[in-house]
Amino acid sequence: MRVMSAPETVSACGCSHEEEVTLDRPADPTPWWRDRAMLIPALSGLTLLLGLLLEWLGAGLPARVLFWLSLLLGASQFVPGALRNLLQHRRLGIGLLMTISAVGAVLLGYVEEAAALAFLYSIAEALEDRAMDRARNGLRALLTLLPETATVLVGGVAREVGVETLRPGDRLRLAAGERLATDGVVVAGHSSVDTSAITGESIPVEVSPGDRVLAGAINSSGVLEIEATAPGTDNSLTTVVTLVQEAQERKGDRARLADRIARPLVPGVLVLALLVAALGSLLGDPAVWIERALVVLVAASPCAIAISVPVTVVSAIGAASRFGVVFRSGAAFEELGAVRHVAVDKTGTLTRNQPTVTEVLTVDATRAEVLAWAGALESHSTHPLAAAIVAAGEPAAATDVRETPGHGITGLVDSVPVTVGSPRWLDAGSLAGQVAALEEAGMTVVLVEHGGRVRGAIGVRDELRPEAAEVISTLRADALGVTMLTGDNARTAHALAADAGITDVRAELRPADKSAAVAALPHPVAMVGDGINDAPALATADIGIALGATGSDAAVESADLAITGDDLRAIPRALRHARRGRRIIDQNIALSLLIILLLPPLAVTGVLGLAAVVLIHEIAEVVVIVNGLRAGRLQAG
Repeated sequence: MRVMSAPETVSACGCSHEEEVTLDRPADPTPWWRDRAMLIPALSGLTLLLGLLLEWLGAGLPARVLFWLSLLLGASQFVPGALRNLLQHRRLGIGLLMTISAVGAVLLGYVEEAAALAFLYSIAEALEDRAMDRARNGLRALLTLLPETATVLVGGVAREVGVETLRPGDRLRLAAGERLATDGVVVAGHSSVDTSAITGESIPVEVSPGDRVLAGAINSSGVLEIEATAPGTDNSLTTVVTLVQEAQERKGDRARLADRIARPLVPGVLVLALLVAALGSLLGDPAVWIERALVVLVAASPCAIAISVPVTVVSAIGAASRFGVVFRSGAAFEELGAVRHVAVDKTGTLTRNQPTVTEVLTVDATRAEVLAWAGALESHSTHPLAAAIVAAGEPAAATDVRETPGHGITGLVDSVPVTVGSPRWLDAGSLAGQVAALEEAGMTVVLVEHGGRVRGAIGVRDELRPEAAEVISTLRADALGVTMLTGDNARTAHALAADAGITDVRAELRPADKSAAVAALPHPVAMVGDGINDAPALATADIGIALGATGSDAAVESADLAITGDDLRAIPRALRHARRGRRIIDQNIALSLLIILLLPPLAVTGVLGLAAVVLIHEIAEVVVIVNGLRAGRLQAG
């Protein structure tokens, strides 16, 4: 799979990167001593160090030769790009400031200082590039979860083929211990699959015919036959990688803030340096003030600001993908860190979206009989609750079955008339009080008449996910407001909300109502949903969060990030991860601005010379890079 980036991007540092972003399997990381981008700056530093040693020993000429060699090696890493940006794109970058400073230092006879500047700037740039590569490495490694071949059954004969040849409809055989090459649905066999590397869920998931299995999942035991639902090169896992790759390329608000600060600073610094040189020369020794102007060029360079946000965002987004959270943009990551309220859909999000029979009431009959009579009729129905009732017992045989939409269904079981229907259609009789209690508990109740008498009542409910209450408790502990939004009736909604620990409930909402409710909540607000009816609300929220593994395409497309698994605990973990990343970004920007505010006055007054300013500036850049990479370290969930 291949994603094309913009033909060329130019960083605020003035470096030009022209590349085609591919999603091929990652090669082994290159050691720094074999990486040309690291080796040349390292050689520049080594020759500078040897030159300083020879100068200290009194060998002036050899030392000067080494200083020149150090200067040329270091400058080769940024001068060509700086000149290309100026001549071809009319862009003033930080690399140009460094180029002017180095040339000026040489003209003034400060070859040693120029060499130090070239070395420190080139090594900082190389470290930045390597840091970005390291941050993306975890993402690219996701592709290694896909095998290179798969076993396809053709006419009952197993054949090993390349993954790139797989097409929807192919039947795959997955033996114990093997990884699935693409998304599919189980058509034969029972097993458990390990999806921890994809969704972050540590507990293996039981699968049987009809269950969906994601690319990269490992079959734990037995043999499964799976019908592919996606091509081998365009499945859920490659989509995750593509989305994260795109997210890393897009800039968030703070990345744009860094650019807004850095871009005007470059021409501003040039003007400031010219003023220092011109005005100072009128008042004093021109050589002194031209030298100070060169120092100002370096002191006010905003390179630390330019790299502070991208390194952090790339690191954090790549790390989030490792615990099942996929961001569509850097802006989404930054915005998530500011969220103060979370709106949550009920059906399929807080609940399993798998209605189950939770209670059976009987009158002069056994539980098994009530379920058998009801199942006999419901096996002929397409009502959403029918499958739950059929699955709960052993249905009898029914004849002459007739369904009245909105009311119920009738038929004959062993020649005895049976009716299954809503309490609004049938009289609950002696069960009326108990039926009302079940409905208050959030259940949908159907009555079962046998031979003209009510013989039972069946309560069906879409149960909460087991982790739902824990997740809501965690969100509230993190000082986040929580609201449930649902199209279900208010009684059911309030009952389930109480079990989950939610007090703010908005029920019986249409899709447009959900969107309006989200707009009225305290902002910044995140919306969590999975269905088509959630799409407007997801798009309205500051941040839309889709449950990607089970969610509709409309929900996923409307969202800003997706949870690739079904475990809701990824939501508070993602929020904490984003908050931490936002704090790191704040730290980096604050440090970068502090350097820019403090160094120029010290340079103008002559307190700091060129070598000292270069050293302080580049150390600050290294600190910013290292701090940004902390966002890629996963915290305990």
